[in-house]
Amino acid sequence: MPRATKEKVNVGTGNGSTSLNRQFETGVDLTDDVRTAMIILLNEQLAANFDLQSQVKQAHWNVKGIHFYPMHLLFDELAAHLAELTDEIAERVTAIGGYATGTVRMAAENSTVPEIPTDINSGADYVKALVDRYSIHGSNLRAGIDAADAAGDMDTADLLTEASRIVDKDLWFLQAHVQGSGSED
Repeated sequence: MPRATKEKVNVGTGNGSTSLNRQFETGVDLTDDVRTAMIILLNEQLAANFDLQSQVKQAHWNVKGIHFYPMHLLFDELAAHLAELTDEIAERVTAIGGYATGTVRMAAENSTVPEIPTDINSGADYVKALVDRYSIHGSNLRAGIDAADAAGDMDTADLLTEASRIVDKDLWFLQAHVQGSGSED
């Protein structure tokens, strides 16, 4: 199984997509430059989070093997955590006067999370693939925290900090399945 590369991305750049920065009037007292940067940053995080959520559901639907049932339940619980975060991130975009770019196609276009392999089915292979993707997503969330903090948007930094805590805890749950077991099930 190919391993996803853990690349540091330049968060908040929008990858040239103008749809990440559509805006509306708001009474939120962020400067225009900060607001623009945070809308782009949050929409990037939204794309990655929603993409990861769909990949976890892909694992949930397609896992096979002796540990099917507990893996099926675990993946569903992890996807539910991501669904809550997806909603919180999208609502922060709109709260600061942005347009949340939250369709599946928008997420696919703007996600920093590599696609999950389609040639795997075992619980262990899905766990390993998700460990890679959660690790990348957590790293990108932390880069987003730094960017929001540097811009002076403590509310966005706080939201991404909470998201990072949840993603890190779920990463721990995934990693615990493959650490020290020696099993390739």
